[in-house]
Amino acid sequence: MKTQWHLFVAFFRVGMLGYGGGPASIPLVHKEVVGKYQWMDDSDFGDLLALANTLPGPIATKMAGYIGYRVSGWIGLINAVMAVMIPTIFLMIVLLGSLTSVQGGGWVEGMTNAVMPVVGVMMAVLTWQFFNKARKGMGWVQTILFTVVALILLELLHVHPGIIIAALLAAAILRKEPKDEDEKGAVKGGDEG
Repeated sequence: MKTQWHLFVAFFRVGMLGYGGGPASIPLVHKEVVGKYQWMDDSDFGDLLALANTLPGPIATKMAGYIGYRVSGWIGLINAVMAVMIPTIFLMIVLLGSLTSVQGGGWVEGMTNAVMPVVGVMMAVLTWQFFNKARKGMGWVQTILFTVVALILLELLHVHPGIIIAALLAAAILRKEPKDEDEKGAVKGGDEG
């Protein structure tokens, strides 16, 4: 029961504070899932994020569903998805009901403008964490090369991110794994005798 409560609270926070949509909620999910409750490590979270970006639909609900299922089965899945959706549904009803009375207010635009730098910093921190993880796994040269190629594909050629991620996943699946050093030594030793 405690796990269900933690799942609900974690994803309710994401639903309440994920101002700006899916990309803004990713650092919040990371903080809850990796930082606070430690249901995943950075590597698992990165893999989940890559896979979730290739599928259609809102990223927060996809991540909530998978993490909820991983932590606590089908009940956890339902709990986490409902927790991330309830704040949005409730706030939309309340805000749409009162929007006509405050629509022209300068404070609404001021609030939006004030929140954007915070969301930008959260996304920049997460970007740096992923870049650093890639650097540790591939080295500086490959990481910078992949970053530049991705930037060109996304911003100049307007290739959809899902296509790029799917291509990288396919390349990783089809790539032949190099043999371990132990296996190479065993093969060499076997050939010599």
